[in-house]
Amino acid sequence: MNRKTLVLPAVAGLLAPVLTACGGTGSASGGGDAIVVGTTDRFTVSKDAPAPLDPAYAYDVGTWNILRQTVQTLMIQPKGEGDPVPEAAQSCGFTDTGNERYACRLRDGLTFADGDPITAGDVKFSIDRAMAIKADSGVFALLSTIDTVETKGDNEVIFHLKTADATFPYKLSTPVAGIVNPDDYAKDKLRDGFDVDGSGPYTLKAEVSGDEMTKAVFTKNPHYKGALTVNNEDVEMRSFEGADAMGSALEKGDIEVMTRTMSPEQIKELSEASGGNIELVELPGLEIRYLAFNTDDPGVKAKAVRQAMAQIINRSELVSKVYGSSAEPLYSLVPASITGHSNSFFNKYGDPSVDKAKSLLTKANITTPVKLTLNYTTDHYGPATKQEFELLQKQLNAGGLFDVTIQGAAWDSFVPAERNGDYEVWGMGWFPDFPDADNYVAPFLDKDNFLKLPYANSEIRNTLIPQSRREADRLSASGSLTDIQDIVADDVPILPLWQGKQYLAARDTVTGTAYALNSSSTLQLWELSRGVGD
Repeated sequence: MNRKTLVLPAVAGLLAPVLTACGGTGSASGGGDAIVVGTTDRFTVSKDAPAPLDPAYAYDVGTWNILRQTVQTLMIQPKGEGDPVPEAAQSCGFTDTGNERYACRLRDGLTFADGDPITAGDVKFSIDRAMAIKADSGVFALLSTIDTVETKGDNEVIFHLKTADATFPYKLSTPVAGIVNPDDYAKDKLRDGFDVDGSGPYTLKAEVSGDEMTKAVFTKNPHYKGALTVNNEDVEMRSFEGADAMGSALEKGDIEVMTRTMSPEQIKELSEASGGNIELVELPGLEIRYLAFNTDDPGVKAKAVRQAMAQIINRSELVSKVYGSSAEPLYSLVPASITGHSNSFFNKYGDPSVDKAKSLLTKANITTPVKLTLNYTTDHYGPATKQEFELLQKQLNAGGLFDVTIQGAAWDSFVPAERNGDYEVWGMGWFPDFPDADNYVAPFLDKDNFLKLPYANSEIRNTLIPQSRREADRLSASGSLTDIQDIVADDVPILPLWQGKQYLAARDTVTGTAYALNSSSTLQLWELSRGVGD
């Protein structure tokens, strides 16, 4: 196969997917009829996370990608981007001019995968359950604007909101709003383990070793009724310890599709190769990486310390040396391709400068060098994370103003530690719940934020976030969003670093790869099918 580029229509200001043919050997085996997909996401049950796949708890891209295949939501984000469209619902919409009353009518004949009918009462149960359990993952905060859920008969659900929220249809497309059967899910308790039951396009059978799910087997749900066209009968998702093992499996034909997370070296090699039978798909980049601060910790409690770090860190060097063309420097919580973005950090700090950082610390009477530990996860965001933090350490220590050490931990221990406030500074990534600027500010800065940050700004929480949500025209919300970003750049409770593109690699026997991921990193397995390699 010759190197080729497939240009698809750009929607909502986002880049179109680009496909490149790359080198590879062998034929796709795929373990029978199922299309086999690889991932480095790890799915583990632990004391701190006993219910990783419960919609009322799950809140990371890996577990959401399991739930999106199995648990149906009233709304869904279309494969071509744009505003959410009805999924379990046949219609939804605001019924008032103030965006405070939202009504949905269910599709006729909607059932769970076991054949039980779905009623409006089941929708209310599911939403009320997630809000009542208030899992420590913080995912319930996506539903924070709901006041009450009302039902009319078996087919109509009405959401009464506390305040106007133009982004509410997006929130109803996220797994926390997934419809679950009261027979399978307790009202006031999470469902432990890896069992998932819903009305989505697939049913799930989990293969488990010890406390870890090693394989997810998705089988087409014969009872599914919704907006999606399911192009295959079975998909297997296999979890790998790292990108190298996953890449080797793709080369040998043990898997047919490779998803997150590939290493920068793999992406470079695949993108530069010519011929062969593996295609690399490049998609719009809405993923961001950042440093988060425990502003109550003595080491970073002084704003000047956080500002000095913002003044020293060289994003361009970080991107070029570690991630290459797969990432771009980011100077705000809101990515450059999202309406409402502002380069607030660049506007405030300009180019990296040790002298300016020294001045900030001197004026605040901060004794140098400032000793800090930067914490990162070793097994969640890909193999380049360690290199990234080694370079951050080098940049911060180079001018003598900081004495930084770095410490890595596995994801299953990293998350509980950061939620417990054990870290003063830690690195995280964010894959949007939905492609709107609100989802890059509220989850970090609003009450019940998922990071459990002690930082609280009353203007952001009480005025600017509600003000931005009142604007159905998201361009009209830019003023409030810019003010939020400017406050963040000044206070630095979070320090944005870069935004990344996303990639998928597949053997040329698999079709539908251009839409197998959307801009929010949602894995859409129903788009995959088998074709004939050329």
